Amino acid sequence: MHSAEHLLNQTMQRLYKCNRCFSAHIEKKKSKCDYHFDHALNKQEIARIEKMVNEVIKEDLPVSEEFLTREEAQKAFSLDRLPGNVKEMVRIVRIGEYDACPCIGPHVKSTKEIGEFHVVSVSFEKGVLRIRYKLDRPKEDRS
Repeated sequence: MHSAEHLLNQTMQRLYKCNRCFSAHIEKKKSKCDYHFDHALNKQEIARIEKMVNEVIKEDLPVSEEFLTREEAQKAFSLDRLPGNVKEMVRIVRIGEYDACPCIGPHVKSTKEIGEFHVVSVSFEKGVLRIRYKLDRPKEDRS
């Protein structure tokens, strides 16, 4: 789920030139991301987001991490969503060449481990777009 959040954020940045979500709630069964946004998404836009995220998942991109000093990380990334206890070294999670951002959450080793991405619902109110999503396990993991 956490790796899927990264893919969704980067997809939203690429499609809509918006910032990464300002709020996220990541759970096993269903997660959500909130964006400052200017319109509600239509069915075609939702389908395009799903398709783009799933195409990246299928690319089987490696997920890696590196550590930067806080000073180095601030030059390249927003650190607004990092908890206060992250002091000197900042973990940067990279998903191939598709995405990179500071993160403290658990991640897969490769995008193929994510499974299939589905937008469950979308709402838009007072300039906030909320995207709720879930994942289906990768086919080889299903019993």
